[in-house]
Amino acid sequence: MSLKIVSKKVEREFHKNNKILQSIITTPIMPSSTNTEQSNEPGRQSFAAFTPSHLKHLNYHLSKLPPKKILEWAILTLPNLYQTTAFGLTGCVIADMISKISIEQNDGKHLVPLIFLDTFYHFPETRDLANKFATHYNVPLKIYKPSGLATVEDLEREHGQRLWEVNEDMYDFLVKVEPARRAYAELDVAAVITGRRRSQKGDRAEIPIVEVDGTGMVKLNPLAYWDFQQVWTYIRANKVPYNALVDQGYKSIGDWHSTKAPVNGDDERSGRWDGKEKTECGLHKDYFKMRAAFIASKKKQQQQTKQGSGADLVAVE
Repeated sequence: MSLKIVSKKVEREFHKNNKILQSIITTPIMPSSTNTEQSNEPGRQSFAAFTPSHLKHLNYHLSKLPPKKILEWAILTLPNLYQTTAFGLTGCVIADMISKISIEQNDGKHLVPLIFLDTFYHFPETRDLANKFATHYNVPLKIYKPSGLATVEDLEREHGQRLWEVNEDMYDFLVKVEPARRAYAELDVAAVITGRRRSQKGDRAEIPIVEVDGTGMVKLNPLAYWDFQQVWTYIRANKVPYNALVDQGYKSIGDWHSTKAPVNGDDERSGRWDGKEKTECGLHKDYFKMRAAFIASKKKQQQQTKQGSGADLVAVE
């Protein structure tokens, strides 16, 4: 194939992508009609909402675009946009694409800040990568920890050791969901970019590119249609920093106590929560149900503590 033909093909693709972008950029965002009770929740945004028909329209057109173009649309369209990441491979690819867009459009100043949830149980390799990313891409990194706690010792002193085994939902809410909601509120986040992909299966098998969760938060999944090999090919081709554990066979990396190398080569997340039906940590579940369950668990815990104290008093008397 001659260089001239290739050039024409690239030019046609460029104009095609820009035409799609122009179409969805000019689609109006409908005013929000939010539930009063829910609108007071941390991170709840009422500036705008997508109607179901609007979401369908967006997803139809966005599915025809490559991820970098999807990100360009998001940066242009969605205010107060952040990326939440634990620096998995997909998150690394997204950050690299945003960096390239930032160089093209913003003199290299990274356009989308990162939110990293420090659960206290990340692998050392994950922490190292987080610091490396912040430096390598000169990206603002917002780190959030469980409320009122500074170290793993603080958490275990207050909630006991191996909370993820004693009360898994409480653990997820405490170290991930609540810090995320607090981050959204403090940073005035209106939309978040995630690294979820359909090929990761489970609850992610049919995720759209853009969605709105039960709290009204807009979530963008720009690599929803990519598979692991496409992600890995991009990482290698663009020399993107990645977690050293990948070279040891890990494909999906979370907390050290719930992560191991995949047990099923065809399912990259099969090493997460091995032996359980669980496929998500809580960040992408029903927030209000998780919050209610957490409050109920806390009350039960407090009642048990009081009863224990009463028994001690009786024993002393």
